[in-house]
Amino acid sequence: MSNIYFKIFLLLLLIYFLITLIVYIFQRNLLYHPSSPSHFTQNVKEEGLIHKVEIININVKENINLNGWFHFKDINKKTILFFHGNAGNLENRIYKLNLLGNLDLNFLIIGWRGYSGSTGKPTETGLYEDAKSAIEWLISNGIFEENIILYGESLGTAVAIEIGQNKKFAGVILEAPFTSMIDLGQKYYPFFPVRLLLKDTYENKKKVKNLKSPLLVMHGKKDNVVPFYMGKKIYEIANIKKFQYFTDTDDHMMNFDDKLVKNIQLFLNQLD
Repeated sequence: MSNIYFKIFLLLLLIYFLITLIVYIFQRNLLYHPSSPSHFTQNVKEEGLIHKVEIININVKENINLNGWFHFKDINKKTILFFHGNAGNLENRIYKLNLLGNLDLNFLIIGWRGYSGSTGKPTETGLYEDAKSAIEWLISNGIFEENIILYGESLGTAVAIEIGQNKKFAGVILEAPFTSMIDLGQKYYPFFPVRLLLKDTYENKKKVKNLKSPLLVMHGKKDNVVPFYMGKKIYEIANIKKFQYFTDTDDHMMNFDDKLVKNIQLFLNQLD
């Protein structure tokens, strides 16, 4: 009888190993979720974007080309560089851009590699390269770091934190930030050795203390994707001039309403 139990144990162990191997191999398919098929909207008016934008293409090393929209008002105004989250494409952020465009600033939003018709496949280092290339594009067009506000949404908060380290940007805005992808992975996959398996770790809680720019953290307490305590922790760790907008009712992807935009405007008013 004990021999049967041992064989069952070995079979279960083998199944666990195979599942773990599959999760390891396909982990980026589990993490990144561009809309399928990934496309890029050329006629933004048809999609409901009310502000005039220039459709741009940014070249990144390794023959990666990023699509984006650039809304320009004035060279001397602040510019929001928008880093979107891990699901959907640029079209899914139009409602946010419509309200951001009402503020007295420029904005640039890029589609990550593999999203919105941009070439390549997303990885942690790849997204960092995309963000750096977007900043270089802004600088080449006369907009410098001290006038750029990094806006990160969900996964994009990790990119904003990475790029914002030890730099003097105009500001950093984080919507629904997480402490690390390891922490999120352990929450959703507690039976796997996430720390050993994960390729893209996005260690925000280790990096946020290196931010040198004014910070606004926004998070809903009913977020069922990134727990609110993670955003609160990021806010607490940051040791620079910081502001928070925490709500009792918002889920993941916050209610982008007049109240939220008012808090962004209040944050902008505090910038030099």
